[in-house]
Amino acid sequence: MAEYQNFFTSVVVATEPHDGVPIDEGEFYGRELKPFNFYWLGKIGDAQIGPIYIGSLGFLSFLFFFIAIEIIGLNMAASVDWSPIEFVRQFFWLALEPPGPEWGLGIPPMNEGGWWLMAGFFLTVSVLLWWLRVYRRAVALGLGTHMAWAFAAAIWLFLVMGFFRPLLMGSWSEAVPFGIFPHLDWTAALSVAYGNLYYNPFHMLSIVFLYGATLLFAMHGATILAVSRMGGDREVEQITDRGTASERAALFWRWTMGFNATMESIHRWGWWFAVLCPLTGGIGILLTGTVVDNWFLWAVKHGVAPAYPAVFDPVTTDPAVVGGGM
Repeated sequence: MAEYQNFFTSVVVATEPHDGVPIDEGEFYGRELKPFNFYWLGKIGDAQIGPIYIGSLGFLSFLFFFIAIEIIGLNMAASVDWSPIEFVRQFFWLALEPPGPEWGLGIPPMNEGGWWLMAGFFLTVSVLLWWLRVYRRAVALGLGTHMAWAFAAAIWLFLVMGFFRPLLMGSWSEAVPFGIFPHLDWTAALSVAYGNLYYNPFHMLSIVFLYGATLLFAMHGATILAVSRMGGDREVEQITDRGTASERAALFWRWTMGFNATMESIHRWGWWFAVLCPLTGGIGILLTGTVVDNWFLWAVKHGVAPAYPAVFDPVTTDPAVVGGGM
């Protein structure tokens, strides 16, 4: 019924902003930004913004990320002769390309791939520093480090495409360019060059976990929203003092899915599905060109895909050597 729909928060709680639990910060950049409430953000979640803990690792990560983005952006601007209009118009097609195959794993001149190497170095350092920051913040708060390891799964795929696979292939030219559509073009070209990635079993697994993660997350979000009118959004209270919200949510899952998902198990399922998506995807990319040269032929050999039928005669005459007209 219409009155049960609550895609937006109907009552936005306005309280005095809170800095959070006290911790031993001990770094030259601690918690910054005086917290404040933002009403419209409260319509979809927590209304409070800030504070953010920057820390030395956060500061260094921001610095290295800024340098990488500057290198990429300035090279893109140079490619359109520094025209702001053309930069905006062609932005989605602009790219900072990796070195050509003639350079192998060597260090090329700056305008022939050197800028790509430099940007990649700063971006990778930034990402790794951010991972360490996530890990240390969890430890400082006495949390599990699940977030850090989930982030590491994404970093694995990032490093496979831009570092590990090019190393194994012996050429930086195998890496992904920096750019939006050029990155998508690289994906399509990789699939064409190696016999269609759809036949890569690890790509299949990656898609299963991708779709599975989105489905699980949507189902969990929908379930909690559906019982939030009964207090189901207060999950801690529902776990320690089970009320009508969690009981009805469990009953709904058993009725519709045949099994129960608890407040804890659904997050475990979601975590594994999401993490396994980039993990299996990275394995599939790493094997492409290094172990398997053609995924379609691999699929035919192993009974995954049917071979193309023989529709032509074994001996075909080249029309170019036959005289006469049509």
